[in-house]
Amino acid sequence: MNSILKKYKSYITLEQGLSNNTREAYLHDVEKLLTYFEDEKIDFLKVELDHFHSFAAALMDVGIGERSIARILSGVRSFYKFLVLDGYLEQDPTELLESPKIGKHLPEVLSVEEIDAIEGIIDVSTPEGQRDRAAIEVLYSCGLRVSELCNLLLSDLYLDEVFLRVTGKGNKQRLVPISERAIRELKAWFAFRNSINIKPGEEDYVFISAARKKHLSRITVFHNIKVYAEQAGIQKTISPHTFRHSFATHLLEGGANLRAIQTMLGHESISTTEIYTHIDRRFLRDQILQHFPRNQKD
Repeated sequence: MNSILKKYKSYITLEQGLSNNTREAYLHDVEKLLTYFEDEKIDFLKVELDHFHSFAAALMDVGIGERSIARILSGVRSFYKFLVLDGYLEQDPTELLESPKIGKHLPEVLSVEEIDAIEGIIDVSTPEGQRDRAAIEVLYSCGLRVSELCNLLLSDLYLDEVFLRVTGKGNKQRLVPISERAIRELKAWFAFRNSINIKPGEEDYVFISAARKKHLSRITVFHNIKVYAEQAGIQKTISPHTFRHSFATHLLEGGANLRAIQTMLGHESISTTEIYTHIDRRFLRDQILQHFPRNQKD
């Protein structure tokens, strides 16, 4: 079994190019499954669809939610796909395995005024303040994931050409336009950044912790955004992802094509982008009142 798991880890690392977090999650999912099969005295190479249904039911019995079960089953499918590809099995027993139906969760959307309020509360006279305002503006203006922001490199910036090179999930790269405002905030941050004695190996990262002398962590970005939102009087529950969702929603409201939004967000499937088609009800109402023929006065 250890030999198989080592081969599987190589498969999801080298052939599928999954991120560290996804790899660890998949391996953890497989361990859950194999422990369950061992307890139930089920041979993992002689399983049937009903065995996976029983596994999912057991997860639910211990209080694991539907969204988490769906993610675990995704790791299970990946493992059995590998077993087929590597010749351990002739047929994939998870081929008809369905995940629990999950309602789409629409994250909060910030208005432009709320984003300006959050940025406006930040004290940009300090290195940390200017760094954070630049980071928030890049999150919003470019629609980045927090991991993409933390891993952004100076060598990824093409500010004269007004775009960034972003490395997303699966190490796939895309080009994203950057706003003039984000460029101004970055340049203001660089004035502080140039005075930091950055640790060796960290010199190419855009966003550096002045205290730790290395690139920002996701936890730091999450924490700082929460603090700034509270100080700005924002009542909504927000995270770095809120700025990505706001970016996509504002583009859609402005008339951008869904395919263009898909490209900028780095989604493989248009179905993933469709969660960002949530439009504020007031905006939708105003558009109907303004443009629908029956609502137009003679």
